[in-house]
Amino acid sequence: MRRTLLARSLVWLALGVAPLAHAQSTDTATGADPAEPSPATPPESPPTRGTVVRGKAPPPPDSPERRDPTGAITVIDATRRTGEARDSAELLVGSAGLAVQDSGGYGQSKSLVVRGAASNGVLVFLDGIPLNGAGGMADLSQVPAALVERFEVLRGGAGARYGAGGLGGAVNIVTRAPSSTFRTSGEVTYGSWNTALGHVAATGPLLDGQALLLVHAGRSDGDFTYEFDQLPAVDDNPLSSEARARNDARGGGALLRYRRRLPGGSRLDVLTELALENRAIPGTVQNPQSEGRQGLDRLSLGLRWSGGLGDAGAQGSARGYVRSDGLDLSGGLAGDGSTQRHTVGGVELEGRVSLGAAHALTLTVASSGEGVTNTGDDQRASWWRGSVMAMDEWRLFDGVVSVVPSMRLERVGPYWLVSPKLGASVSLGGGFGLRANAGQSHRAPSFLELYIRQGTLLPNPGLRPERALYADAAVTGSSQPDARDDAAWSFTAGGFAALYEDLIAYELYPPMLARPYNFDAARVWGAELEGEARPFTWLSASGSYTWLRTQNRLGDPRFFNQPLPYRPRHKWVGRVRAGPDWLNARTEVLYQSSQLVNRTGTRSLPSRTFLSVGASSTFLRSPDLTLSVEVKNLLDSRAYDFTGFPLPGRAAYVSLAVSLDRDATPPPTPEDSHAPRVPPR
Repeated sequence: MRRTLLARSLVWLALGVAPLAHAQSTDTATGADPAEPSPATPPESPPTRGTVVRGKAPPPPDSPERRDPTGAITVIDATRRTGEARDSAELLVGSAGLAVQDSGGYGQSKSLVVRGAASNGVLVFLDGIPLNGAGGMADLSQVPAALVERFEVLRGGAGARYGAGGLGGAVNIVTRAPSSTFRTSGEVTYGSWNTALGHVAATGPLLDGQALLLVHAGRSDGDFTYEFDQLPAVDDNPLSSEARARNDARGGGALLRYRRRLPGGSRLDVLTELALENRAIPGTVQNPQSEGRQGLDRLSLGLRWSGGLGDAGAQGSARGYVRSDGLDLSGGLAGDGSTQRHTVGGVELEGRVSLGAAHALTLTVASSGEGVTNTGDDQRASWWRGSVMAMDEWRLFDGVVSVVPSMRLERVGPYWLVSPKLGASVSLGGGFGLRANAGQSHRAPSFLELYIRQGTLLPNPGLRPERALYADAAVTGSSQPDARDDAAWSFTAGGFAALYEDLIAYELYPPMLARPYNFDAARVWGAELEGEARPFTWLSASGSYTWLRTQNRLGDPRFFNQPLPYRPRHKWVGRVRAGPDWLNARTEVLYQSSQLVNRTGTRSLPSRTFLSVGASSTFLRSPDLTLSVEVKNLLDSRAYDFTGFPLPGRAAYVSLAVSLDRDATPPPTPEDSHAPRVPPR
């Protein structure tokens, strides 16, 4: 099993980004935050890069289109999925180029594969705080959908802008923002396998600012029956009925956000997040666990200042963060009784200045420390990371052409890494455009791979960083803003290619152990399509398709030219929603082709087709009461995780949500997480 490490935080050269006023989205775009100062923003040009326009306000400084103006970006607005019994991974799966590796029901591990890069090659952030653990992977099961306002997905190498670890891309999970109007809300969901979820939230003015407090909890027994072939090598072998046990989980947590305007127009944002989870470890079908359990905890703290710098129209931001997460194992598992704790903390300073109407420059400097402690055998490892990044954007021919070079130089523990990137975009008029990117990203080996023994997995301090050389190009289009027409449409169609070198994989280390080694290389190439149509205010449809080819280039004839495991070749998602708020219905189809589970190509997981349907009704106002019904996997299709266990079949859920404004007179501000969105055009 490959593991990795997030090595982000020490930044070098980052020059300019003159933003455009839109971003890509498979679901919908979110409104820009006009609270962010934007005096340094060059004049807007016609949309060229996204599939859905955010609105006419310039994007905020920390938005994905500001940080990577030519990147393949999808913004998924989670607030438009309120009432749906979906977790964070299910909301993300509609994005092109992205596949979810799911290990079970509620609370079981869920990770991302983006453009063929393994889960430890995808950076995940919570409001800018890195979530990738000591093994390099981020577990989305620990981020409930109740916390999320939107997902910002960057596909393609993210090393230049986000740091080491982003071989395939980066995902920033933006949490719900506080409101200037006092309101309370809550939601409860109950459904199959005794699954119960709920959260309550309160937001409003506090201490000359706005605050939000959200508390959430959930549990699920997760057990269900399925048919299992005890002798798959024997033809016509009768199936036996088995029970998927040890699929239970329970957890909870809280989110506290505070925002305040400071003198001079700057802003202060504070975030505190706590997550607790305990789940059963099922093992594999061939070697099931009877008692193993895993306890997880995370505490994240973040502080960010943003505002103008001087009288030259410059903008700046300063961020500090710390995150500590723990892992406890029990029930006879390797490492039973010990606690592994991963702690990371850092600071990031960024400045941006416009050097005329067609030129903007951004410089970022960051530093952080990271450490892992394993109390079982008193193992410890730590290192320092630092980087500097510069990004320069030139807007030529009255904004028709944008050229965006950027580069990051960083030190990650003992490794020096350089991540350059060149991006460009061209506006073709009428809402159509072209964009392209090429560059290099790295992933440094993780603490676990380098220093920490975990059961039968040995470390290897001689590992080299992984490297990705990548390129992508796409044509984009979107309807033009027109106040007389509520109709909107958008699309993106493009291709990508990458060469991954020095990939890390675990190999047998006689007699009964495994150890990570670098192997030669892997090729990845493919195509992505995504689009959305909103012909009426009450009707919307969206879809995405990904075609992915991978090729192992390790010289060993057992693996040479074989597809990489856990990378499905085809993935298609289609979604339709119809009806007003008082009664609407939705349906979603996910198709994912078969995927290998080993590098020799001798074992694979079958394809899967999931059909989900649902309906919602806001049947009462002041307070708002919304009743929702969701049926997942309506056709009861059987799919399996990488351990051989089946994933949940047909499931039904009922949700009841309530929202109450104490004073509905003041209009909501654009900063409010529940304020009406600017309609996408």
